[in-house]
Amino acid sequence: MRTSRLTAIALAAGGLAACIMLLTSSAASVSGEAQPDRMQWQAKYQWPTEIPFPDDNPYSDAKFRLGRTLFFEPAFSDTQSRSCATCHNPGLSWTDGLPRAIGAKHEILTLRTPTLLNVAWVPRLGWDGHFRDLEGVAFGPITATNNMNVSEKVLIERLSAIPGYVSAFDSVYGKGPITRRKIELALATFERSIVSTEAPFDHWIKGSDNAISESAKRGFGLFNGKAHCASCHSGWAFTDSSFHDIGVGTGDDIGRGRMFPTSVKLRYAFKTPTLRDIARRAPYMHDGSVPTLAAVVDLYNRGGIARPSRSELIKPLGLTPSEKADLVAFLQTLTGTPTPWSMTALPR
Repeated sequence: MRTSRLTAIALAAGGLAACIMLLTSSAASVSGEAQPDRMQWQAKYQWPTEIPFPDDNPYSDAKFRLGRTLFFEPAFSDTQSRSCATCHNPGLSWTDGLPRAIGAKHEILTLRTPTLLNVAWVPRLGWDGHFRDLEGVAFGPITATNNMNVSEKVLIERLSAIPGYVSAFDSVYGKGPITRRKIELALATFERSIVSTEAPFDHWIKGSDNAISESAKRGFGLFNGKAHCASCHSGWAFTDSSFHDIGVGTGDDIGRGRMFPTSVKLRYAFKTPTLRDIARRAPYMHDGSVPTLAAVVDLYNRGGIARPSRSELIKPLGLTPSEKADLVAFLQTLTGTPTPWSMTALPR
């Protein structure tokens, strides 16, 4: 069973908002689509006030600090030159800005690095959802020979030889050896603290009429109407955390269909990513195949590859050039101010 706890780090990392205020009369300026009433706006875009931490891995400041240090630790790669932050760079909205991730052997991997923004609210991790929770993610890339390429045994030996880590693990878990499970729990605690910051859209929806442009307001109407974006990119994080074939994957790149080979609808289905900080996270799609937001809108406007697995929501939209520009203008309002991150090196 999962519980929620209000922590100082929740506020520091994400600037979690108070309850969403009523829209001002500026909502009427979103043209072209029927508008929900103000109560519907409040419910749809209300931020959570707490970060959810599971009962079997509750939050503590010491565990957060340990997880943060581990996240930036280069001992996690075979050459001791790469860390989790190499691919999940806080300065790049917790991704790497590359079409596809690059492993320790300079091998180009098959998927783009997903952002860690708001990962605490994602029920299943990975583009195909094969990780059940955050605690179960870390050692996948760490031990993968084409990624960080270090064995569990070697990593634990390295950390155990550093006095600062021995002391830090003991302060969190009590006296005892460093183990894989302890590493997983600490990393997951830190990663759950990675929360997006308020963006111009949030200021507008709380009543600041001039926070976004008139073009972006029209784009918001399209996002919730003619373009059907909100059908999947829903809620305050702009994702339903589900899996859909949007007509992008080809060949053996079948996403969640690999886990459910008899399912027609899950073939080529990939996780709906959050749209938070989307203007800072090009290129796009699970394979980094779409370079710009304008190209993303063009893809959806065309409807992607028509096939039995394609979502019923994906079809040609008939957007005009001005409507496409308005939609891009709205998407650009979802990027917040970067949060600075710092860490303290442990004694070695």
